[in-house]
Amino acid sequence: MEQTEVVVPKTLDELIAILRKIFESDSINVEEVQQIMESYESNPEEWMKFAKFDQYRYTRNLVDQGNGKFNLMILCWGEGHGSSIHDHTDSHCFMKLLQGQLKETLFEWPDKKGEMVQKSQRILLENKVAYINDSIGLHRVENGSHTEGATCQTFDQRTGHTNTVQMTFWSKFGKRTPFVSDGIPFWPP
Repeated sequence: MEQTEVVVPKTLDELIAILRKIFESDSINVEEVQQIMESYESNPEEWMKFAKFDQYRYTRNLVDQGNGKFNLMILCWGEGHGSSIHDHTDSHCFMKLLQGQLKETLFEWPDKKGEMVQKSQRILLENKVAYINDSIGLHRVENGSHTEGATCQTFDQRTGHTNTVQMTFWSKFGKRTPFVSDGIPFWPP
C-alpha cells in the first residue's frame, strides 16, 4: 500500500484550503485528516481573532464552513468549563488543541437500564489531535483547571436519559452572533 506524503500547512489559511480539498470527497481518510491537522503548528496570531470566551460556559466559534462539508470551529474553554456528555450525530469530529490542555472522558452509549459507563479518560495536550465518532461512543470535554448550526444529543450521566439540543455558534468568522428569544435576535451587552 503506497503512502501519500502529508502536505504540511504553514498557516491557518493553508490548513483550511487543504481540508476543503480533502472533504470534496464523500470518503474521508480519518488518519490523513488527523495528520494534516496535527502538522499545523498552532499560531495564536492567526486564530486569536476567532477565539471568543464567555465567563459562564465554553464557546463554539465558527471559522470556516468548509464548502458545506465540514465546520472548522475554535472552541474556547475557560477555567472549569466543560461540555455535557454528547454524541456527534453520525459525523466525524476532529479536535486539535491550539493552547493549553483539556480532559476528554469517553462513555459507552447508555445501556437498556440507562446506565452510563465510562470507557476511558485522557488529557489532550497542545498541538495534538483527538478524533471521535458515534461508533466510538460518547464524550465530555472539559477544562479541568479551576451550546450551533446542528443538533446533538446530551446524556445525563446518572440516568442515561437523552435530550436533543440545538447547537449554536457563539461567534461566526470572528463576530459575535445574536441570541434568539421567541424568534427575535438580540445581542448581549
